[in-house]
Amino acid sequence: MNATMIQFFHWYSDGDGKLYDEAAKAADYLKELGISAVWFPPAYKADGGGYSVGYDPYDLYDLGEFDQKGTIPTKYGTREQYIAACNRLQEKEISVIADIVLNHKAGGDEKEKFHAVRVNPENRQENISEPFEIESYTKFIFPGRGDQYSDFKWDFNCFSGVDYAEGEEPGIFQIIHDHGDGWEEMIDDEKGNYDYLMYNDIEHRNPFVREELNNWAVWYHNQIKFDGVRLDAVKHQSPKFYKEWLQLLRSNTGKNIFAVGEYWAPGELYLLEKYIEATEGCMSLFDSSLQHNFHQASLAGEHYDLRTIFDETLTQANPVLSVTVVDNHDTQPLQELEAPVEYWFKPLAYALILLRESGYPCIFYPDLFGGHYTDKDKEGNDQEIFLNKVEKIEELLKARQQFGYGAQRDYFEDANCLGWVREGDDEHPGCAVVLSNKEAYEKPMEMGSQYAGKNFYDFLGWFPEEVTIDENGWGVFPVPAGNVSVWVPKPDREIHS
Repeated sequence: MNATMIQFFHWYSDGDGKLYDEAAKAADYLKELGISAVWFPPAYKADGGGYSVGYDPYDLYDLGEFDQKGTIPTKYGTREQYIAACNRLQEKEISVIADIVLNHKAGGDEKEKFHAVRVNPENRQENISEPFEIESYTKFIFPGRGDQYSDFKWDFNCFSGVDYAEGEEPGIFQIIHDHGDGWEEMIDDEKGNYDYLMYNDIEHRNPFVREELNNWAVWYHNQIKFDGVRLDAVKHQSPKFYKEWLQLLRSNTGKNIFAVGEYWAPGELYLLEKYIEATEGCMSLFDSSLQHNFHQASLAGEHYDLRTIFDETLTQANPVLSVTVVDNHDTQPLQELEAPVEYWFKPLAYALILLRESGYPCIFYPDLFGGHYTDKDKEGNDQEIFLNKVEKIEELLKARQQFGYGAQRDYFEDANCLGWVREGDDEHPGCAVVLSNKEAYEKPMEMGSQYAGKNFYDFLGWFPEEVTIDENGWGVFPVPAGNVSVWVPKPDREIHS
């Protein structure tokens, strides 16, 4: 079976506490489509309570169990609903991917006084004040949970920086303590040092913090038996931390837990490669460069040279560690990293990640289920967004499971029309895929002599006519204008139920 992940949420997923129930009910449907892993949103209580997407984590041990931040459930449901959904998916042999946010904490319970220095937001290596005393919400005592599961309490020694100081103008304040001189070391010099991202930045050099986060990881695994992790904002955390954290998690659980990191650097492949080197290949990364190429190609239309679609991408440079996406919660309209792929191009993009041999594809919830939301645009006006289900997405997913196997041959000689074939293997027939960003085409391609005399039909249903493979193993495969076609062998005989 070809592995396929789904991000089972988006930024504007309904905040009615029903997402986990929805996932449990969808288990059979996902299994039918060949989905092998479900990536859930951050499941712990966040500063925004029942309204938060989850990336402002407050209490990692509260999976929707305690009355904190104005609610017991999270936006997605209760602890019981979460565990039930995970169990249901795993019963269907669908892996659970947990979203891990260990870069920062938000919503401290009490203020503390400590010394800090204000830094230049555009160059965090530049101090723009002398050290002075500030007061900020850095004390986390979790009054709703108490000491259940963990008695660890967070204070200013657990953080390297904050963005709030009582009575001061907003800014970035680097905390002065004994656990490290300056910011943690990053692999790039963006903004001087991009250790600080938001809220209370966790100080991973503090050995007590690392011990707590390592203990929590095992506790969390014991709750839902997750099979993989999606690591948030790894760009802003020392590679040393996650290398150690993952090693201990895998050792302590006895499982080779899959990991994919979010290092979002569109068009900067060298940074992804540098991070992989720094972490010694202990995790995969999302191919942000390929997503950027999809975005650009969808805007440029016929003027985009499709032969360059994989240029400077992780999928081309290191396919084993590449997780491919067409869109995600950060790139969707009205988000800070907004770079959506235009609707017309999405079937082409999905064919490029689902039906080729390189990369681990991750599809996006609204692309399979649709979506609708309203948010503020850059001018502060309400904007209504409709996200339509991607045309033929189910057929493309099924084609991946039934035909996306075997040796691959590319026919990338035309700037506006790409084609490739998969020869199949001992258990699966292969397929021929053609896509165009301009007019309709017919693409001659070699399927292989083993298919000589076989008739191929259009699995997506665009063409009623069949293609016959000649005695040399070649066929001429058409594609509609600005679309994709998938050609597969016609069964030798009809099977009737």
